[in-house]
This record gives sequence, C-alpha cells and structure tokens, in this order.
Amino acid sequence: MGTHVRDLAEATPVTRDRYTDLLRVLSLGTVVLGHWLMAAVTTDGVGNLLAVVPELQLLTWVLQVMPVFFFVGGFSHALSYRSLLRRRPEGSTGSVYPSFLRARLQRLLRPTMVFVLVWGVAALVVQLLGGGGGLTGVTLRLVTQPLWFIGIYLAMVAFTPALLKLHDRLGWGAFAALAAAAATVDLLRFAAGVPHAEFLNFAFVWLAVHQLGFLRADGRIRRPALLAGTGLAAAVALVVLGPYPLSMVGMPGEKISNMAPPTLALLGHGLWLVGAVQLLRAPGSRLVARPRVWRAVVAANGVAMTAFLWHLTAMLGVYGAMLALGLPLPEPATGAWWAQAPVRMVVAAAVTVVLVAAFRTFERPARVAPSRGSGGAGAVSAIGVTLALLGVLGLSMVGYAGLLEGHTALLIAVHVSAPAAVAMALGGWLLVERAGR
Repeated sequence: MGTHVRDLAEATPVTRDRYTDLLRVLSLGTVVLGHWLMAAVTTDGVGNLLAVVPELQLLTWVLQVMPVFFFVGGFSHALSYRSLLRRRPEGSTGSVYPSFLRARLQRLLRPTMVFVLVWGVAALVVQLLGGGGGLTGVTLRLVTQPLWFIGIYLAMVAFTPALLKLHDRLGWGAFAALAAAAATVDLLRFAAGVPHAEFLNFAFVWLAVHQLGFLRADGRIRRPALLAGTGLAAAVALVVLGPYPLSMVGMPGEKISNMAPPTLALLGHGLWLVGAVQLLRAPGSRLVARPRVWRAVVAANGVAMTAFLWHLTAMLGVYGAMLALGLPLPEPATGAWWAQAPVRMVVAAAVTVVLVAAFRTFERPARVAPSRGSGGAGAVSAIGVTLALLGVLGLSMVGYAGLLEGHTALLIAVHVSAPAAVAMALGGWLLVERAGR
C-alpha cells in the first residue's frame, strides 16, 4: 500500500487543488472523532456528552463540519461532470449522466453495500440466537445512523447536472434561490405550522451548501471574510431570536434540531464554515504541498469512506469489550471519564484500522469511460440513484434492531422496514452500475 500511495502522490498533476482533498479528509476525521467523544455510554445505554454538559454545545459551531464535506463535494462534482462533457466523443449526443453517476458513486455505494450486508447478516444471526438486548440492541440501532450522510450525498450527485446548469446561468443567484427556499420552509414550519414541510430542507439546505462548491470551482468566492461574517451573524441571530437551538448537531429529547431536518440556522453555520476554510486556503495549500503531508492525505482519502462507515462499529465494539471484561464505565463527564477518554479513542482508532484493512478493497475505484448511452440509460440511472437514496436513508432511520419483529420507521410519509430498505439500496446500486456500463 505504501508504494501505491507514493506513486499516486508523485503522479498528482500540479494543477490539482490539493487543499480540497485536505478539507475532505479533515472534515470526515473531525466527524469521526466527534462521534467517539460525544458517545456517553453507561450500563443503562448510550447518551450524548453534549446533553450531559450543555456548555459544550458551543463547540459544535466549530466542530460540526459536515457542511465543509458537502461544499467540497460540490467542487469535485462540478469538475468531474465538466470533465466528462469535455471528453465526450465529438458529435456524440449520448448522455454522460450514467457514467457520471457511476464514476462518482462507485467509491460510495460499493463500501456502503458491503457494510449494509455484513451488518444485516450479523443482526439476523444475533437475533435468531435470541440476542439483541442491552448494548447489542443499541448497537444494532445506532450503527446505521451515519448512513443519512450517504443518502444526502447521493441526492447531491443526482442533482449535480441540473443544478450545475442553473449555476452556469445564475451564479450566486442559484445559491440565493435555494437559501430562499430553505427560509420559506422554516416559515411554513414555525410560523404556519404546515406538517412535514420541514423535511424539504433536507434538500434545500444541503443543496445550497453544495452549490457553494460550484462557486468555489469557478473562483467566485472572492470575499470569504464577508461570507464567514454574514453566515456567523445570521446563525447567531437565528439562535438568539428564533426557535433554533444552540447545538448544531442533534440532541436527544429536543423538540427542534438544527440537523434533522436541517434548518436555516444550520445553513448560516455552513456559510460561516465555508468562509472560514476559504480564509485558510493559502496556508492550507502550502501545508499540503509538502510531499509527506500530501502522501498522508492521499492515503487517508483512499480509505476515508470505509473508515467513516465502520467507525461506530469500532467504538461500540470497544465499549462492548469493556462490559464483557468487567472494566469500569465511569459516569460521563466525570474526572475518571475524561481520563479514560483518550485510551478509549486510541483503541477505537486501532479497531477502525483493522476494519479498514478488512474492507478497504471495496473502496478502490475502477476507471469509467464517457458513456455513449441513450436517454434510457439516464432514466435507469435516475431510478437507481433514487432507490439507493431512499433505501440508505430508510436504513439510517430504522436500523437493524427489531429485525425479526418487523420494526419500521417513518421515511417521509411511508413506513419502511430494514429488509425493504436494504432491498431498495441494493436494487438502486445495481441499476446505477448497469446503466453506467
């Protein structure tokens, strides 16, 4: 692996924007470390450190970095789609959409489907043997929750061609339209009390952040300090004057979450973060230009999705082992808990490394040529990505607990079970793979 990484690093074109690769690694790494730190596990279940120590919720204004990942995604998707258009054979009228989807999703869906299947089989075996209680049951429910991120990312990829055309025509106006739509949804939700309107902001808020990546690709974020200041001021005003909570991550028991579904306050937070990382672009670019740093970034990017998928498995496995061995689980936020935290995180990191070594092969991409397909292939691709999106989101909500009892969760307006969610995800992935060939 070391030689492969070195070869990739040395073959990197000088024109590549390495800073965005650094941001991708740092944002996912921050999410992983945040999950490990926030988990307040006791013999009674799994809580959230931010609920135990509410003062720490202010840290989410720096550490809730998922908007940065989606911003980088917009940048990468714009470059990828435009590259396929340029490489399309002269005179060809075929759609590049199927190839675009397959190229962007193979490193996302392949490791995800392996994760879904491995945990599905494990959950079925555990529950057939009469298990599924205590921390095991909590694990079966929690390990799939990060899949919401995969679902949202699928939507971003699917909408890239249409929204990129809108961007080419309107520029900042396209972002403004999505932001206005997000504001309208919150008005319908909080002022008019329209039921289920809030779920529209899963699209409007995250696609608005994604649109900022298009602007970054065209060099149109010229005043990052103004962007950061405007976003921060808006988020502060909304939290102080409106119904929005302080935390930029979901909190157990809260009636309103800034994350699920996302709110206008979270969009302001996203603007603040995007402006901030743009302000750090020059020193960040100098840092990642160093050969050793760039090799580390290349290596991390090669396994980032696998590590993200399995990091909760590693963390909950560590806690399970502690319970099995009779090791103490101090009360969250006590001195003993804080003293033990670094050890737990180091062990969780080691277990994650083992899991990455076992499953990383599924993240290796294959070369995808421009499609010569028809509009029919594009339609199949659209159906496939929609099914995969709904399946992954559904599984993130329902989990694997209660598998034999037919447990369901509400996905938009439909109750979905784990087997149905898995079937949709797998079927969608196979359609995307087929259409892109």
